[in-house]
Amino acid sequence: MPQVFFENERCKGCELCVTVCPKKIIALSAGEINSFGFHPAVLTDGTKCTGCGFCFLVCPDLAVTVVREEGGNGESTDEGE
Repeated sequence: MPQVFFENERCKGCELCVTVCPKKIIALSAGEINSFGFHPAVLTDGTKCTGCGFCFLVCPDLAVTVVREEGGNGESTDEGE
């Protein structure tokens, strides 16, 4: 199952990842504010993530990491590290 991680201190809350997510499972955190005063992005339902990587591709601050399995053989691909 793919996983998406957001580096909260890098996120400026631009919402590009929110807009581009085809499953609409990324939102800005309502209850958390980073040290720069921004609401960082959070995954609302990780079980629906397809690992497409669109969020990673559009993030101007490199705040997104996508980890996905390839081919069911246990290998993983890290995007964003």
